[in-house]
Amino acid sequence: MEEYFVCPECGSDDVEVIKERGRELTLRCNECGNVWIITLPKLVKVPLIVSKHERSFKTFAELPEGEEIRVGDIVETEEDEVRITGIELEGDRRVEKAEIGKIKTLWGESLTYPKVIKVSIYVPGGVTQAFKVKVPRDEEFVVGEVLEVGGYTFKVEKIKTERKMLRHGKAKATEIISLMGHNIPRARARRSLEIYRGYDKESR
Repeated sequence: MEEYFVCPECGSDDVEVIKERGRELTLRCNECGNVWIITLPKLVKVPLIVSKHERSFKTFAELPEGEEIRVGDIVETEEDEVRITGIELEGDRRVEKAEIGKIKTLWGESLTYPKVIKVSIYVPGGVTQAFKVKVPRDEEFVVGEVLEVGGYTFKVEKIKTERKMLRHGKAKATEIISLMGHNIPRARARRSLEIYRGYDKESR
């Protein structure tokens, strides 16, 4: 777990560890020469269930005891980066935030696994063609752009994100739930989307 230190005298982050004894560290600021001692918080292993779309995996996160964690925070495991989506206390009680050390289980979404997004394409006759696509999490989608999936070309008219429905603007895949728009057969697509065909352990 990478630590970040700031000198209490001058505020510089050019700090080095000059002595380490258990959780006690002696630090020196390379800007002003100040030397001080800190004690790192005790780390506790918190059970963590990580979702990779329809598959879930049990692991744990080592987190500093006594600190607060919230839904939406990002934690690291030995193999993954995970955004917290649920916090469970004893008695199966779900909360939005809690103190580390009092948590029964954390739930989270892998940020290294590709994002799976729903696509709804409206075709003549009141029919909707529905797909799930797999995209990199940092890929952007813009209302008004033309895309292709499963042999259908469509114009993005609405983007549903975790917070709101967009009818203009753009969003990154990591926050998108679904794309919606009408089929436009003769249009030229900006890019094609890959249909999601189920969990793939090789996807990163």
